[in-house]
Amino acid sequence: MQVTFESRDPLAAPLRALAVGRMTFVLRRLGTLVAHARLRLSDVNGPRGGVDKRCQIAVRTDAGGTVVITAASHDWRTAIDDALARAAQVLRRKLQRGRPVRIPRTARATGLTDLPTIGRNR
Repeated sequence: MQVTFESRDPLAAPLRALAVGRMTFVLRRLGTLVAHARLRLSDVNGPRGGVDKRCQIAVRTDAGGTVVITAASHDWRTAIDDALARAAQVLRRKLQRGRPVRIPRTARATGLTDLPTIGRNR
Protein backbone atom coordinates (compact mmCIF):
# COMPACT_ATOMS: atom_id res chain seq x y z
CA MET A 1 0.00 0.00 0.00
CA GLN A 2 1.36 3.37 -1.03
CA VAL A 3 0.45 6.34 1.23
CA THR A 4 0.62 9.97 0.09
CA PHE A 5 0.46 12.86 2.58
CA GLU A 6 -0.61 16.32 1.39
CA SER A 7 -0.92 19.57 3.34
CA ARG A 8 -0.41 23.25 2.59
CA ASP A 9 -0.67 24.28 6.23
CA PRO A 10 2.78 24.67 7.88
CA LEU A 11 1.32 23.60 11.25
CA ALA A 12 0.22 20.25 9.80
CA ALA A 13 3.64 19.32 8.38
CA PRO A 14 4.97 17.91 11.69
CA LEU A 15 2.02 15.49 11.72
CA ARG A 16 3.22 13.69 8.60
CA ALA A 17 4.86 10.77 10.40
CA LEU A 18 1.94 10.45 12.81
CA ALA A 19 -0.69 10.50 10.05
CA VAL A 20 1.10 8.01 7.82
CA GLY A 21 1.77 5.72 10.79
CA ARG A 22 -1.87 5.82 11.90
CA MET A 23 -3.07 5.12 8.36
CA THR A 24 -0.84 2.09 7.90
CA PHE A 25 -1.86 0.80 11.34
CA VAL A 26 -5.61 1.18 10.75
CA LEU A 27 -5.57 -0.23 7.23
CA ARG A 28 -3.03 -3.01 7.88
CA ARG A 29 -5.57 -5.83 7.58
CA LEU A 30 -7.07 -4.33 4.44
CA GLY A 31 -3.68 -3.57 2.91
CA THR A 32 -3.96 -6.28 0.29
CA LEU A 33 -7.10 -4.62 -1.08
CA VAL A 34 -5.80 -1.04 -0.98
CA ALA A 35 -3.51 0.00 -3.82
CA HIS A 36 -3.05 3.67 -2.89
CA ALA A 37 -4.18 5.92 -0.05
CA ARG A 38 -4.01 9.73 0.07
CA LEU A 39 -4.35 11.74 3.28
CA ARG A 40 -4.92 15.48 2.90
CA LEU A 41 -4.98 17.93 5.83
CA SER A 42 -6.38 21.44 5.47
CA ASP A 43 -7.33 24.34 7.70
CA VAL A 44 -10.67 25.76 6.55
CA ASN A 45 -10.93 28.99 8.58
CA GLY A 46 -7.26 29.81 8.95
CA PRO A 47 -6.30 31.48 12.25
CA ARG A 48 -9.92 32.22 13.29
CA GLY A 49 -10.37 28.88 15.06
CA GLY A 50 -13.45 26.70 15.47
CA VAL A 51 -14.17 23.32 13.92
CA ASP A 52 -11.90 23.96 10.99
CA LYS A 53 -9.27 21.23 10.83
CA ARG A 54 -10.24 18.94 7.95
CA CYS A 55 -8.83 15.52 7.12
CA GLN A 56 -9.74 13.99 3.78
CA ILE A 57 -8.79 10.39 3.02
CA ALA A 58 -9.05 8.91 -0.47
CA VAL A 59 -8.47 5.16 -0.68
CA ARG A 60 -8.20 3.50 -4.10
CA THR A 61 -8.92 -0.22 -4.00
CA ASP A 62 -7.99 -2.80 -6.59
CA ALA A 63 -11.53 -3.91 -7.35
CA GLY A 64 -13.89 -1.53 -5.56
CA GLY A 65 -13.02 1.88 -6.94
CA THR A 66 -12.20 4.90 -4.79
CA VAL A 67 -13.58 5.69 -1.33
CA VAL A 68 -13.33 9.31 -0.14
CA ILE A 69 -13.94 10.18 3.55
CA THR A 70 -13.82 13.66 5.10
CA ALA A 71 -13.83 14.53 8.81
CA ALA A 72 -13.59 17.90 10.55
CA SER A 73 -12.65 18.66 14.14
CA HIS A 74 -11.06 21.22 16.49
CA ASP A 75 -7.65 19.56 16.23
CA TRP A 76 -5.71 17.56 13.64
CA ARG A 77 -5.36 14.35 15.66
CA THR A 78 -9.12 13.94 16.20
CA ALA A 79 -9.86 14.69 12.55
CA ILE A 80 -7.31 12.08 11.42
CA ASP A 81 -8.63 9.42 13.81
CA ASP A 82 -12.28 10.07 12.89
CA ALA A 83 -11.60 9.91 9.16
CA LEU A 84 -9.52 6.73 9.48
CA ALA A 85 -12.18 5.00 11.58
CA ARG A 86 -14.87 5.80 9.03
CA ALA A 87 -12.64 4.78 6.10
CA ALA A 88 -11.89 1.40 7.69
CA GLN A 89 -15.58 0.86 8.40
CA VAL A 90 -16.59 1.68 4.81
CA LEU A 91 -13.87 -0.57 3.37
CA ARG A 92 -14.88 -3.47 5.64
CA ARG A 93 -18.51 -3.07 4.63
CA LYS A 94 -17.56 -2.92 0.97
CA LEU A 95 -15.47 -6.07 1.35
CA GLN A 96 -18.31 -7.95 3.03
CA ARG A 97 -20.81 -6.95 0.35
CA GLY A 98 -18.52 -8.03 -2.45
CA ARG A 99 -17.78 -11.42 -0.95
CA PRO A 100 -18.89 -14.26 -3.25
CA VAL A 101 -21.38 -16.83 -2.04
CA ARG A 102 -19.76 -20.13 -1.13
CA ILE A 103 -21.40 -23.27 -2.41
CA PRO A 104 -20.61 -26.53 -0.61
CA ARG A 105 -18.78 -29.19 -2.59
CA THR A 106 -21.68 -31.65 -2.24
CA ALA A 107 -24.12 -29.16 -3.77
CA ARG A 108 -21.78 -28.62 -6.73
CA ALA A 109 -21.50 -32.36 -7.30
CA THR A 110 -25.28 -32.89 -7.26
CA GLY A 111 -26.08 -29.84 -9.37
CA LEU A 112 -27.89 -27.87 -6.63
CA THR A 113 -25.97 -24.68 -7.30
CA ASP A 114 -29.05 -22.50 -7.83
CA LEU A 115 -29.72 -22.15 -4.09
CA PRO A 116 -28.85 -18.52 -3.22
CA THR A 117 -28.87 -18.91 0.59
CA ILE A 118 -26.23 -21.64 0.82
CA GLY A 119 -23.23 -20.40 2.76
CA ARG A 120 -24.90 -17.26 4.13
CA ASN A 121 -25.93 -16.59 7.70
CA ARG A 122 -29.47 -15.26 7.69
